[in-house]
This record gives sequence, structure tokens and C-alpha cells, in this order.
Amino acid sequence: MKPEALLKKGLKELGISCSETQTNSFMTYLSELRKWNSAYNLTALKTDEDIIVKHFLDSLLYLKALPEGNLKLADAGSGAGFPGIPIKIVRPEIDITLIESSRKKCSFLRHMIRSLNLTQINVLEQRLENLGDEYKSAFDVIVSRAAFSMKEFLNAACAYVKKGGILVLSKGPKMTEELKELSSEDAVKDILKVALPVANVERNLVVLECKKQAVRQMT
Repeated sequence: MKPEALLKKGLKELGISCSETQTNSFMTYLSELRKWNSAYNLTALKTDEDIIVKHFLDSLLYLKALPEGNLKLADAGSGAGFPGIPIKIVRPEIDITLIESSRKKCSFLRHMIRSLNLTQINVLEQRLENLGDEYKSAFDVIVSRAAFSMKEFLNAACAYVKKGGILVLSKGPKMTEELKELSSEDAVKDILKVALPVANVERNLVVLECKKQAVRQMT
């Protein structure tokens, strides 16, 4: 199946409607990612199918956990832009900050923002846990596909979400073990079981709340 047809098939399975411009943005993203990957080692995935399914569509699963309307969202450990840039393509009204500590990956992220003419999106060359005071309580939502455990993510991210804000992580089979690490299950707001299109794989979108009591008990 050609890349564009595969993307459209996956979007349809997710119930996401994309314009021709948005679809073209994903195809440009695919092309640039493959072009830069040989020199910058941005992803271990090499085929168009893997990139579309395991990066693009997997990133769009996060939309199922996001509130409607305008949001300030941070993508922690964004890497080559996942899930932040696919979210931005589909929901351009969201103000997005891509947090990534690798200089090479940040160069690619800035290149993609220019190439796709994206607005209200910026790149922070930093680690999440080292953000300065100016980002305290700055975001409505922080998402991540990086290798944070739930406990690590709560401890690193909670200072930077607004009151009532959420954190969203995608977890596989190890989710149950990580839940046991939490001293308080009060931090878990919801767990959404979602199917990754084409791949026949189930993901667990874990939505966490930054309740002060829960965070204090874990630190």
C-alpha cells in the first residue's frame, strides 16, 4: 500500500478527518524524516509503513485523551517530533512546545516547523526536569512517548502543569507493574485502551493528575 493510502486508512480507523493540506504535511514529514535520518539517527524505524503506523498514527492516539479547545501542550522528550508534530498537524489550534535535549534532534524539529509552516509551536533544547521557573504551571497538558515511568513522569512534569492539568503517557504490557510503583492511585485519572490502526496492537493511554498529595507521597 502506498504511504498516502496507508495514512488515510489509519486516519479513517481513528475517526480523524484530514484535509488535503494536512495529508500533504504528513507526506512532507515522512520525506524529510527519511532524508535526515541517515545523518542524524532520528529513528530506528526505516520503512514508510513503520513510520506512518508506529510514529504518525501512534502519536495521533493521544488525541483521544486531550480536551477540546485551545490548549497549551508540551511534548516531553519529543525526539523527532512525536507525538507533538502529528498532534499539531491535526489540531493546529493547540499551542505546542517540543522539549528535547538533543541538539541534532532540535535542529530537525526546527526544520520541520519551517517546512510545514507551523505556527504557535516552539522548540526547547532542554530536559523536562530542568525547565526553569518561567515554565512553572505553564501547560494544560504534558504528553510523552519517551521512556518515562509513570512515577518518573509525575515527579518531573507536575511542576509545569496548571492546576487541573493532566499528563498523558502511552503504555504497553508493563503498565500494571508501573501502577504498583505509585504510592497513591489518586494520580491516575483515567486509562484509555486504544487500538493502533493497521498494527493490531493495543495501547494504554494513561491520564495522570498532578494532585499535590499524590506527588508528595511519591517523592
